[in-house]
Amino acid sequence: MPKETSVLETSLGPSLRRWRVLNRIKQEALARDLGVSQSRVSRWESGQMQPSGAHRLAITQLLRVRPETAADRALLDLVTQASSPVHLVCDLTHRLLAVSTARTEHWHVPVSELMDRPLWRFASDSIRTIEHQLGDHGWFEPLGPDIVYETERAEFAELTIPKSRIRISRLPLSDGRFARLVRDEPSPSA
Repeated sequence: MPKETSVLETSLGPSLRRWRVLNRIKQEALARDLGVSQSRVSRWESGQMQPSGAHRLAITQLLRVRPETAADRALLDLVTQASSPVHLVCDLTHRLLAVSTARTEHWHVPVSELMDRPLWRFASDSIRTIEHQLGDHGWFEPLGPDIVYETERAEFAELTIPKSRIRISRLPLSDGRFARLVRDEPSPSA
């Protein structure tokens, strides 16, 4: 299993809170499981403090997507078989879970080299900007909205991100963790 990398500080606390609330787990119970105080969990969730070391790894492992049920695997199949450019990543770690052939049109390496690895290193400036603003858009709320934004062209040895309009949707998997569906969106003038 690849090592988890580059979980954004701006998303770890809100993601933990969302997961805990949706799974009806009290801060006290989570704190006990992690060996910390309830107030520390509260500070992590609010962003006043960031977990570090073993706690950060434990939280990342807790929240990382593991598509294991038939329903989750069906979602992966739907993404893989889509005729439009689309991919599915773990909402927290940005690990690639599934990708359509149309999305790989601009990839310069086989899918196997990127599957189950974080795609964050390929984020354009506009992707990085919107990622840091997700909380402002209500992304971490239980019924968070889709977010649509424009991204500029970005060239990497492994792939090219074309200039495009992107829609991201947060999808709950059967275990209460979240995946992110990333789709190309027609431009408003189209």
